[in-house]
Amino acid sequence: MRTLGIFCLLLALSGCSSLLFYPERGQPFTPERARLEYRDVTLLTADGLKLHGWWLPVKQGVEVKGTVLHLHGNGGNLAWHLGGSWWLPEQGYQVLMVDYRGYGLSEGEASLPAIYQDIDAAFKWLDQAPEVQGKPLVLLGQSLGGALAVHYLVDHPQRQQQLKALVLDGVPASYRDVGRFALSTSWLTWAFQVPLSWLVPDGDSAIGSIAQLKGVPKLIYHSLDDPIVPLSNGIRLYQAAPPPRVLQLTRGGHVQTFADPVWRTVMLRYLDDPQHFDGLRRLGEVPNYPKSPVESPESPQ
Repeated sequence: MRTLGIFCLLLALSGCSSLLFYPERGQPFTPERARLEYRDVTLLTADGLKLHGWWLPVKQGVEVKGTVLHLHGNGGNLAWHLGGSWWLPEQGYQVLMVDYRGYGLSEGEASLPAIYQDIDAAFKWLDQAPEVQGKPLVLLGQSLGGALAVHYLVDHPQRQQQLKALVLDGVPASYRDVGRFALSTSWLTWAFQVPLSWLVPDGDSAIGSIAQLKGVPKLIYHSLDDPIVPLSNGIRLYQAAPPPRVLQLTRGGHVQTFADPVWRTVMLRYLDDPQHFDGLRRLGEVPNYPKSPVESPESPQ
């Protein structure tokens, strides 16, 4: 009980949001390793921090179809999340990847709610980038990045109107669930994972906000095999989200979706016409047609 008391005190003093963020400083490699053209960009937050990002232009000779803002998960830094968007420039989508405060080469320390300023800084950078103007904008949020995106978009409804689509991949429905998982990975806190997880603030988790995301089509990827964020999270988000929304079941590990060309194809087909996708997709199903009026969307039980 003494150990439990100490951990409760430490978590209370830290605001508990430290359970959500596992940043890695530095830059272990750049997109050059993947033979991608890129440039370093600097974003300025409302509270004066400088954030580091990568701009990935489309491959030379390829027509620009749109821009993807890629918000990564809670571990490492953007170098370790390049696998989520490296393939897009060849397909006509330019990409902005951003490291949150405290990650990679970005200044500051990650915390809630300050980290939402980082997403706002990314949008403002895109507002001013000449190569983005007049092109569709897509937000790709993986894992915790998707949960942050949902809450941010509900608080900034004008940003919903800018998006052609929101793509969520392996997103936790609840911050508390993320905290509980983090506690379960250590022998020191495993026995206390349930009571300590209740100290994690859960008020702005995705499940509490997604029902208000009425201004943007949503594609929700979730793996049947995800060992970190169970499939039930994706189902809960899909059921709570207003249409048009799609739940695309996948296979593989946590946010390993785009390692498989099948799921890359699904996203590309979806982005061709996101308003005409709705319901539960079977594995690899990519028909780009609206449902007939007499059909009702399938809902997982």
